[in-house]
Amino acid sequence: MKLCILGLLIMILSNQVSATPPLVIAHRGAPGYLPEHTLESVTLAYAQGADYIEQDLVATKDSKLIVLHDIHLETVTNVEQIFPTRKRKDGRYYALDFTLAELKTLRVHERQDAEGNQVFPLRYRGDGSFQIATFEDQIELIQQLNRQFGKTTGFYPEIKSPAWHLEQGIDISQLVMNVLRKHNLDDANKNIYVQCFDFAETQRLRNELGAKVKLIQLIAENDWLESPTDYDVLKTTQGLEAIAKVAQGIGPWIPQLVDLKTMQSTGYVAQAHNAGLKVHPYTFRKDALPDDVTKQQALQMLFKQLKVDGVFTDFTDTVVDFLGDK
Repeated sequence: MKLCILGLLIMILSNQVSATPPLVIAHRGAPGYLPEHTLESVTLAYAQGADYIEQDLVATKDSKLIVLHDIHLETVTNVEQIFPTRKRKDGRYYALDFTLAELKTLRVHERQDAEGNQVFPLRYRGDGSFQIATFEDQIELIQQLNRQFGKTTGFYPEIKSPAWHLEQGIDISQLVMNVLRKHNLDDANKNIYVQCFDFAETQRLRNELGAKVKLIQLIAENDWLESPTDYDVLKTTQGLEAIAKVAQGIGPWIPQLVDLKTMQSTGYVAQAHNAGLKVHPYTFRKDALPDDVTKQQALQMLFKQLKVDGVFTDFTDTVVDFLGDK
């Protein structure tokens, strides 16, 4: 009897040790503290212990890949002051209309709304000299930090607006695959996921462009007009099964996983897990939580109740600390 109990305890402990811990994905670097997607923000997220660091990818006029959340520039740079006549008819400044050399002359600042106010007023308020980084800038930085610190922090690039880029004459997915292959990152065994909101493009990456890298299908809401994808379909069992044919996981919006009024699960995480998919929701921000929800409650809900496989966060240190205490 004692031997049986001992064997059972060993098995339980072995399972606990072998269980894969949730991933902490640094959303745009460390934007809770420094301007998003800059090399300084990436370095801080790395130091805070991120498992993966996200790179939103947009193409330039000379077909370079820069790390920028939007196809537009004015919300996070001083483009209006440096190139006041370069806006399109809609009044917006597009990264695709500028060469990399021109973009490198811009200063990156904290994200602002249309009126020029900080979207997150308590975040970085300084006037530092931050620049737009290229995808390869960030690859080199993270790889060199990994080499020096003996770590394996990974990459989590997102292909932004592929249908729009294609309409403009740029195959951004092919550009991404070219860079990944140049750096030997098109490999399912490497610490990298490639994400995209456009399901047709996720399928194209796997089936036409021959991507071997792990893929994540991002899930939006249809009224966001993020892509031509019908996200209501992707929320069904059949939609998840279709995703599982080409991708390793989904990146849903947190309110798609839980009713924020009742804090009850929608069942979407369990559905995705049943389809064999990982679930990496976005975005935990401790300065943008629902009323009466603490950061501890939000993280308990994500990791203990919903049992997500990872989470995107603007505050890597907060999530790392929470998981380290558990």
